[in-house]
Amino acid sequence: MFGLKKTNKLIDDIDRYFDLMDQAVLVFKDGVRNYLYSNTNEFNENLMKMSAVDSEASVLRKEIENALYTQTALVRSRADIMRLFEKTRNITSILNDSLFQFEIETPFIPKELNPEFMKLTEFSTLAVEAVVPAAKAYFKAPDTVPDKISRAYFYEKEAVRYSQSIKRTVFHNMASLKLSEKFHLRYFALHIENLAKAAENVADQLAVMAIRRTL
Repeated sequence: MFGLKKTNKLIDDIDRYFDLMDQAVLVFKDGVRNYLYSNTNEFNENLMKMSAVDSEASVLRKEIENALYTQTALVRSRADIMRLFEKTRNITSILNDSLFQFEIETPFIPKELNPEFMKLTEFSTLAVEAVVPAAKAYFKAPDTVPDKISRAYFYEKEAVRYSQSIKRTVFHNMASLKLSEKFHLRYFALHIENLAKAAENVADQLAVMAIRRTL
């Protein structure tokens, strides 16, 4: 019974960790919007929220990783779960670091690119939002994982498409921009695109784990 309680607590903590990731996604999306539309006070609040969520998620992730070494019930899946958390850590790092890079580097983004950057942000964050319930499901209903991750692949492709559109527009149609400004815009588009790619990596890991659970 004691072992079962510890396992249930671990799964509850894992659920809470993915809830924090979900919160970080919402803060990131709102933060990009506030930066693009020069809502300085709201953007600064986004930065503070992101820092708090990231710190809480980091502490909880370490507790989960430590607990995994004492859970005999999950011993067969331990290596896979550790790899999953390594890949999810990449997502949380991109969310945190990318938002703070807006504040540190203050890129000049022409207003006509705002809708494109918002679309890119939307699809990249949707990719993450698709893998969060899939990651939760792995611990309770692994047979539902394949259906849940399918959307992540679609959103990743859309994110790449919008990122390429931004880069093409910047380098082909914006002659008034300095080359350094074009490189800067490409850099930020790539950062947001990488969020979707990180979500795709998590989806790949979950697909492998779900198959192994059924063997």
